[in-house]
Amino acid sequence: MPKIVDHERRRAEIAETTWRIIARRGLDGATLREVAADAGYANGAIKPYFPSKASLMEATFRHVFGRTNARIAEATAGLDGFAALRAFSLEVLPLDADRLDEARVVVAFWQQALHHPAQAEVNDSAMRQWRERIRGWLQEARRRGLAADRPPLEPAAETVLTYLLGAQIAAVLHPDFNSPEQLISQLDAQLELLRG
Repeated sequence: MPKIVDHERRRAEIAETTWRIIARRGLDGATLREVAADAGYANGAIKPYFPSKASLMEATFRHVFGRTNARIAEATAGLDGFAALRAFSLEVLPLDADRLDEARVVVAFWQQALHHPAQAEVNDSAMRQWRERIRGWLQEARRRGLAADRPPLEPAAETVLTYLLGAQIAAVLHPDFNSPEQLISQLDAQLELLRG
């Protein structure tokens, strides 16, 4: 009797293996051969799921954003305004080993997204979602009188997103100046400015 394989589960396992390799060894270390070896598959076993390295990279990028978004959904459930915004931000910031690895992968993928439209779309989609959430939480805080009306909503929301993305880069490149405690302190300073 042939073995039944859950293809979606296998694709997720391969993407999980790939992002961990990228976090440790960079994009160049994530060859199809290395991914197969780390996942415990025979060489060539990746091809039925990902016919090219580009398709594997796109799926891995989606996987990393999916991991982050799942944590965000859990952390912000039942929250609104600044409480939700802070909880969201704490899930994006590289405050532990897993989130630092995610930041390493995302920073590497941003370079790829400059030259690969499929990866650029994954990033653009995630950033649209994040912008919408940030705007919504800031708008809620303003409606409740908990945030200053200045600057206008769009630049205020973009400032938060820009800080979070920049903090990922800074934590990857300069961890001595961007420890978890320092990142939380920076975040709280950003949020305090928005409270007015």
